[in-house]
Amino acid sequence: MAELVRLHARIHGFVQGVSFRYYTLRQAASLGVVGWARNRYDDGSVEVVAEGERTAVNKLLSWLHRGPPSADVQKVEVEWEAHTGEFQRFEVRF
Repeated sequence: MAELVRLHARIHGFVQGVSFRYYTLRQAASLGVVGWARNRYDDGSVEVVAEGERTAVNKLLSWLHRGPPSADVQKVEVEWEAHTGEFQRFEVRF
């Protein structure tokens, strides 16, 4: 059985106003990863919480370091947490 993990990431750079959350949703869905993405208005970052099989979540994390074509990712802060199983799908939060 595959190991289930939870990723909590903050993506910094030019990441708001470039559809970063929606591209993240599409990427997560294609990988079978669940959780959410939202803008952080206090510092202009995007926050992502993602759960799933370690391999899939690692692929999402690699993508977060690049982001969509119009983004300019400067830094990704990463925390690994215990998988909770609380999500049914990936969504954009406001």
